Amino acid sequence: MVPRCFGSGGSITYLDWLLSAWGWTLSVAVLALIVALVVGSLMGILRTTPSKGLVALGNAWTELFRNIPLLVQVFLWYHVLPSLFTPLREVPSFILVVFALGFFTSARIAEQVKAGIQSLPTGQRYAGLAMGFTLPQTYRYVLLPMAFRIVIPPLTSESMNIVKNSSVAFAVSIAELTMFAMQAQEETSRGIEVYLAVTGLYFVSAFAINRIALFIEQRVQVPGILGGGR
Repeated sequence: MVPRCFGSGGSITYLDWLLSAWGWTLSVAVLALIVALVVGSLMGILRTTPSKGLVALGNAWTELFRNIPLLVQVFLWYHVLPSLFTPLREVPSFILVVFALGFFTSARIAEQVKAGIQSLPTGQRYAGLAMGFTLPQTYRYVLLPMAFRIVIPPLTSESMNIVKNSSVAFAVSIAELTMFAMQAQEETSRGIEVYLAVTGLYFVSAFAINRIALFIEQRVQVPGILGGGR
């Protein structure tokens, strides 16, 4: 029989609690990954443009968010920024954690996107411009489709890392897997079973991302380019 715990909503099984915590973990990870991919890609692109101002902006973003520990960034979003910007006090802590984790990861993705673009022959940029494309069109139709194919493997690693890094959400009372493990261990004194279950769910989540990314990589690979299959 599955043991029960008691809360404001009545009795629920620890299995229900575990699955709910897993859902929170995946929600934080997926939303933070979307933020990281969008912002990180933009900053990576800016760092390869001819404009010194845009390059400086991309570099400043990357250096800022990759050089501050993730847990410190979570506390900044949760404690400091709401004190400075009153509207943030109404934002749920879940959303604040998503932005903290997303911006932290975006700095790493910016590096990878920049490296992917710079690994392409410079002639591709000039060829796009010579065909009459604007610079944004050259990125959109010539550079980025190839660059993203090249950086799929490191983006896969970052996607897996973001699932594991989502554990910092427990620090601001998000009921994800790590908080579940800590509370369930205290209530049941069955730490081995609890942490084995949580470890298994983290593994399943990261492994699923790895398989999905590998499938995408195989579908979009271009023979003869770096990163086109493993």
